Amino acid sequence: MTGKQRAMLRSMANTMETILYIGKDGIVPGTVQQADDALEARELIKGCVQQGAPLSAREALVALCEELGAEPIQCIGRRFVMYRPSKKHPRIVVE
Repeated sequence: MTGKQRAMLRSMANTMETILYIGKDGIVPGTVQQADDALEARELIKGCVQQGAPLSAREALVALCEELGAEPIQCIGRRFVMYRPSKKHPRIVVE
């Protein structure tokens, strides 16, 4: 993914609500399933690592992206953004 494509996705994620939260249990199978469903439905999602979580936002982002085959887009503070094109209904065109 080029820097220009990543910048476009970052700008789209700017106004999005956080929909994925990682808590004190870290990344559990339910979290992975929730992220997978959200990526299939939305393609671009924003997540947050809560205060008592055992891992950092960057660690969570890398782990989830490896598990789901997604692309890491941005990680700032405790928030992160990842992207994966939908298999059934791709909506976001990355040029």
